[in-house]
Amino acid sequence: MFKLQIYEALRFEKTARYLKRFNRSLLAIIFVIVLGIIGFIVLENYTLSEAFYMTIVTISTVGYGEVKELSEAGRWFASILIILNMGVVAYAVTTVTSFVVEGELNKYLKEYRVYRKVQELSDHIIICGFGRHGQAIVQEFLKNEVPFVVIESSEQKISEMQVQDDFLFLEGNATHDQILIEAGIKTAKSLIVTMGDDADNVFVTLSARQLNPRLRIISRAIDQFSEKKLIRAGANHVVLPERLGGFYMATLVRKPEVVEFFTLISNMGNAQILFEEIECDLFGNEYLGKTIKDLGIRGKTGVNIIGLRDSEGKYTVNPSPDTILKPGMRLVILGDTKQVKNFKKVMIKWGEPK
Repeated sequence: MFKLQIYEALRFEKTARYLKRFNRSLLAIIFVIVLGIIGFIVLENYTLSEAFYMTIVTISTVGYGEVKELSEAGRWFASILIILNMGVVAYAVTTVTSFVVEGELNKYLKEYRVYRKVQELSDHIIICGFGRHGQAIVQEFLKNEVPFVVIESSEQKISEMQVQDDFLFLEGNATHDQILIEAGIKTAKSLIVTMGDDADNVFVTLSARQLNPRLRIISRAIDQFSEKKLIRAGANHVVLPERLGGFYMATLVRKPEVVEFFTLISNMGNAQILFEEIECDLFGNEYLGKTIKDLGIRGKTGVNIIGLRDSEGKYTVNPSPDTILKPGMRLVILGDTKQVKNFKKVMIKWGEPK
């Protein structure tokens, strides 16, 4: 049967089932027509054109009349053909109706539009898994306007994402190379692997590292013994939520005020306060070679410079106002959403970092 290649990679199982049903319906209709033509030629000695006309008149029940008077065998055959066609038409109508009424057509078209948008992404983040951690990551990226795409295989989670229009996602298994390629793994900047099974996390990390050796990979680990395996597979960073949770709870006992403060500036509260790490190479030439004090960044933009990383990767907390900004450095800034946007508009040559 002919292939419907509207989507360049047909991998949505539910849609594929509808397409198979549609193909079966079309085959059944063709079978009935061919059967009718052969039957009328054999039983009534009709010509090909007469047999075709009689078949169409019979199965469509338009009642235009017979080409020639039918014999008893011909009438029995026509009756059987009508009954057979009623079942075929009912099946075809049910298939098409369910495809439209159940919203599968709209979902399919939406998934295709999302797929085309994903193909245009570059220097984006790929998130594998839309569980609790994946959802928290998505919310953080939405606040900071970071371009990303989510890969998820669960139909339930896909249904949850389909009602949202503020981010991109693909349905599929991230352990398959094809879905990673469709998500733009070769042009992506980073990959976050937060699936519910460490074996899957290791497999995705290994595949992603082979597809893009320059990719920055951050993976979740459920078991502490999986940490080394993920590092060997190619992960740049491994996060153990249980370990972080334990540290957080212990700090709440020892330094509750400090935790509350960092909760605020980490966007867990209502305040839209952001951390940003900005490359000095993105600054206009008029800002390089000058001290932090001379630039008056806080007065111009409202942000605070709370850290600096030099070209050798060494960090300095609360750098001195006399620090001269040079190519290769990175600034860590702190401010609310409006202040950070203002900083990018004032300091960066194109208004936004790439």
